[in-house]
Amino acid sequence: MASSIGKEKSVNPVLRISQLDALELNKALEQLVWSQFTSCFHGFKPGVLAHFEPEVKAFLWLILWRFTVYSKNATVGQAILNIQYKNNLSQTEKYQPLSKHQKLWYLIFTVGGRWLEERCYDLFSNRQLQSFCKIKHYINFGSGLLKLCGLLNFLIFLQKGTFATLTERILGIRSVFCTPQNVRQVGFEYMNRELLWHGFAEFLIYLLPLINVQKLKLKISSWCSPIPGLSNSENTLAAHGKECSLCGEWPTMPHTIGCSHIFCYYCIKSNYLFDMYFTCPKCGSEVHSLQPLRYKIEMTELHA
Repeated sequence: MASSIGKEKSVNPVLRISQLDALELNKALEQLVWSQFTSCFHGFKPGVLAHFEPEVKAFLWLILWRFTVYSKNATVGQAILNIQYKNNLSQTEKYQPLSKHQKLWYLIFTVGGRWLEERCYDLFSNRQLQSFCKIKHYINFGSGLLKLCGLLNFLIFLQKGTFATLTERILGIRSVFCTPQNVRQVGFEYMNRELLWHGFAEFLIYLLPLINVQKLKLKISSWCSPIPGLSNSENTLAAHGKECSLCGEWPTMPHTIGCSHIFCYYCIKSNYLFDMYFTCPKCGSEVHSLQPLRYKIEMTELHA
């Protein structure tokens, strides 16, 4: 099966995003396995796994390595994405599986490296002796240097598209497709429809802030429910000033704008500050001057 795969370099290149997706799937699987394992100890005394957590994790990752990289030359994330490891140190361009030495060193670098980092942190975190402080300093320096090398390797990977991790580059293993990939048939009708909707949505996002919704609402309400036949005299204002033309309640501190309608002071003031071209919602008159109502509206007269 593996020998039937030929010339992966020219025929089956692996995209960078596919390799990164495989790494993320591997991390998600490890978190899932660890959460399922720790759920088995919920009924035990709290902290029962705290002293042996690095060893337990290393044992679980060892089991995963045995049934993935050792037996199938691919991690779980790679198997999902139809990817597997190829021995890049071989002289032939055809597919060559990983050697046993590469698999063992892969185990040491991945599982053993993480176990050593976690265990050393637990051992030296509470030590105050000078000798242990020096050892801890050297370990921290080595860990920082490895992370720096990993960052440089990632930048090279973004440029060339091979060896997503430092371990892969050191061991000479790279990701290739298990089987040739078919040419993707993309429906341009769907893409055109998506582009059209995205363009229309961006146009609405740009246009909606320019529309004065409050003024448009008041204009429509003035068309639907006009009140004709009112004079401009202040006596008529006193006779018909039973409610604010904006809120519909009893006018508090009644004011006029030059037309035959009455408004609460705070209603008309807030709307006028919001829109300097504010018009009366009843008759459409513009605000000429904001004046308080001179005649006192008596409650007995309005209910009469």
